[in-house]
Amino acid sequence: MMLLLAGGGGILSFNGGFAIWVLISMIIFLWIMGKYAVPLIMDALQEREERIKDSLESAEKALNRAEQISKDNEKALREAEKKAQEIRKEAIQEAEMLRAERIEKSKKEAEEMIAQAKKTIEQEKERALMELRDEVVHLAVQSASKIIDAELDEKKNSKLVESFIKDISKN
Repeated sequence: MMLLLAGGGGILSFNGGFAIWVLISMIIFLWIMGKYAVPLIMDALQEREERIKDSLESAEKALNRAEQISKDNEKALREAEKKAQEIRKEAIQEAEMLRAERIEKSKKEAEEMIAQAKKTIEQEKERALMELRDEVVHLAVQSASKIIDAELDEKKNSKLVESFIKDISKN
């Protein structure tokens, strides 16, 4: 306290000239700051604000684009599933058609085989009948020869040949 009373320059002492110089320095400093530094700082802040705003807009656009891509992917997936089901359905239908065609073809081949077998049987039957007729004629001729050798009765021979021919015709 002694120092204060003695007029020395203590911490709490007030010096008017010094205060004016501090005030003038402060005003010049603020004027220089306001003229040169503050606009640069404000421009930098404005530019940063714009970059942040642009980044937010870009992020929002990217999010919207991602959502749209996600929707498009879901739509494409649904379409692919639908297409796969159609392909599966067509494959099943084609397999059924192919199966039906094969069954029909097999039936036709079986019918043709049966018809061919019937024709072959009929031909064999005709051939057997022809052979039988030839054999009967041969036997008839032999019988007739024996009868003629045994008896030379013309009436009996005629009746015998006629009855034999009638029997052959019936068969």
